Amino acid sequence: MPYAVNRVAVIGSGTMGASIAALMSNVGLPCLLLDIVPTELTPSEASRGLALDDREVRNRIVAEGLERCARARPANFYVDDSVQRVSIGNLEDDFDKIGEADLIIEAVIERLDVKRDLMARVDGVRKPQSIVTTNTSGIPIHQIAEGLSEGFQQHFLGTHFFNPPRYLKLLELIPHTRNTPELLEFMKRFCTSVLGKGVVLCKDTPNFIANRLLSITGSEAMNYALDHGYTVEEVDEMTGPAIGRPKTATFRLNDLVGIDVLAHVSRNLFEAIPEDPRREALKHPKASVLIEAMVKRGWLGNKADQGFYKKTMVDGERQFWTLNLESLEYEPPARPRFESINAGKRIGELAERLAILAYAEDRAGEYLWFLLSRLVVYAAGCLTEISDDILSIDAACRWGFGWELGPFQIWDAIGLKRSVDRLRGESVEIPAWIEEMLAGGQHHFYRYETGRLPEYFDLAMKGYIPLPVDPDDISIADLKVRSKEIQANDSASLLDMGNGVLLFEFHSKANAMDDDIYNMGLLAIEELKKERWVGLVIGNQGKHYCAGANIFTIAVAAQQGDFDLIEAGLHKLQGLLQSIRFSPKPVVAAPFGMTLGGGCELVMAASRVVAAAETYIGLVEMGVGVIPAGTGTKEIVRRIVSPPMKTPNAIVLPFLQQAFEQIGLAKVSSSAEQARQMKILSERDRIVINQDHLLSEAKKMVLELAPDYRPPLPEPVYAAGRDALAALHVALFQLQDGGFATEHDARVGKALGFVLCGGDLSAGQWVSEEAMLSLERKAFLALCHEPKTIERMWYMLQNNKPLRN
Repeated sequence: MPYAVNRVAVIGSGTMGASIAALMSNVGLPCLLLDIVPTELTPSEASRGLALDDREVRNRIVAEGLERCARARPANFYVDDSVQRVSIGNLEDDFDKIGEADLIIEAVIERLDVKRDLMARVDGVRKPQSIVTTNTSGIPIHQIAEGLSEGFQQHFLGTHFFNPPRYLKLLELIPHTRNTPELLEFMKRFCTSVLGKGVVLCKDTPNFIANRLLSITGSEAMNYALDHGYTVEEVDEMTGPAIGRPKTATFRLNDLVGIDVLAHVSRNLFEAIPEDPRREALKHPKASVLIEAMVKRGWLGNKADQGFYKKTMVDGERQFWTLNLESLEYEPPARPRFESINAGKRIGELAERLAILAYAEDRAGEYLWFLLSRLVVYAAGCLTEISDDILSIDAACRWGFGWELGPFQIWDAIGLKRSVDRLRGESVEIPAWIEEMLAGGQHHFYRYETGRLPEYFDLAMKGYIPLPVDPDDISIADLKVRSKEIQANDSASLLDMGNGVLLFEFHSKANAMDDDIYNMGLLAIEELKKERWVGLVIGNQGKHYCAGANIFTIAVAAQQGDFDLIEAGLHKLQGLLQSIRFSPKPVVAAPFGMTLGGGCELVMAASRVVAAAETYIGLVEMGVGVIPAGTGTKEIVRRIVSPPMKTPNAIVLPFLQQAFEQIGLAKVSSSAEQARQMKILSERDRIVINQDHLLSEAKKMVLELAPDYRPPLPEPVYAAGRDALAALHVALFQLQDGGFATEHDARVGKALGFVLCGGDLSAGQWVSEEAMLSLERKAFLALCHEPKTIERMWYMLQNNKPLRN
């Protein structure tokens, strides 16, 4: 009987359980969330005359857990409505409902006895084909299932989500020895395609892969700092973006996790790995005293508003003071500087940067050499215990912690032979298989050779084999290796995706739109006219889809008074996007991540959109003192205002206000689903959970549309006219009078309103798209004459945040 998941039950409504329920709801799966029954009333319940047997009381714990989850920021749910797909209950009244679920996920306290008792109850009510998983972060799977029925053990495994589940890609899948290959294959496919996860198969060992590595090497990072006098700020300056890790670095990450949690994990892992020679790092004398003191004082990290960092108000300004690791006093920010770190910031390529930082001769180099060299040696030393290959370990660290490179990729960067030579000099034991690699003349874990697909070193084969290929993952890098690039310039490329589908790719800095991108876009539209092509995908695989137009060029031109150059650029952009909109062959945009300003306009011009679920899209031009003028304002009117005005006697103001606020407040969606509510995406557009599959799905969309595709006809848009514009002016006056908008905010708002309403029209009427585009250009140019707009542009370029002047 084939497996299918149509209903999910999650047991445990704490941070992880409720967030996993939210993830299930986000992907359209109805989810039952259960938790324990309270044993006493709250004062509020008692004052209202409620009793312990009242349903509201019995569901209080689970209801509060779901409510916290719904309020959390960043948001756990794609849109507010998604919470309605989660129903709640308790483990006494509603336990039998678990029998209706196809997938049952346990996310209760990390205690073996509690989990075993719960699983025994689940074993008694689950249906035969249901799959049961535990979200344990380190308790061995076989211990939890010990003594349960054969059918249960065959369908039981670990699914270790990382917090927050919506945003962190890693899911560690830990099989039970009784699982069938069919079950494992189904779960890998379900977690990858439906939940959008990066699945790593782990062995059933303590803390699995990611947390095992981080617990040991993270402890060593702290220990080294304590032993050698590094401050909290110094360590975090060295171990964040400088080495390809998130800004949370080391001590901020500890605060995020929780100091009490850190202590609990360290104690448990120490006992669980008696044969690990590096486990002593978990009981370092100075670190143990420090952590014990912090827990005793309630300095538990972010949840207590102080840990290694403490939020402090100084002269009305919020500052983050850091803990002096010796005196345990909080000290004001010191902003440490290291010569090597500062020099490294000028090196864009991470591998090149690491190769310099690891061997730098200042204090940062000393620290980073210890951190990175011990990380890679530890990963190699426990490889066969926790995994089957280097790919799993590298992926676990990238997807679970947001590292740009995993341990073996880091080792390639700092040089395997060079680092081992130095480690031998420091009397560090090198794993035998590494010594064998070097003896065999194999000096890299990954090989990238011109004209060949990438390979990696496979320990079992003792040689290099091709990286596995996911048929649903189209790699632009692989297309280029296979000579599929048709045209290229500094900012964009045109590639052949196969099956008659073209790919227009950005690769400028931050994928900001510049003249090279406009030129390549126009070339793509011309190339698409050839008979061999059936359609075009506009996509890339950068960090974000598009940061918008390159405002540096505009700021320089405005400052120099070269308004003809700005107007020519607007004509070019509008012409390109209108060409895309009316292309005789389908054009599919594939946005993800930040998709702002001109990037949003590009997406709205496409025939269809295949968007990653985590797409943050919007028109943000107001932040730099201008309005969207690359067809964006026209498109918002066409999508929000025009449709309802086709109904007789419709009132325009509510829809006009929605359009005005969306652009005027520079709203950016928190998900692709919300972008659909904002009318940036349509019901016909597709949302893809797994971003790795985005280009593949976009290509499929082109091929689906191509046989019968007909481009849209030009259509008039509704211009609300003078009276509606007056209403917008009143709203702007009230905002300015109340101190919520500056004089320049109001000036830009009036320019936006003028375009949205179709100019100075005596009454509402339908106008052509070209008329709206002309108004966009005129308003944009007029605002570029304003000194305060130019100030806003330069401030954004220099500070990456808007100026409210």
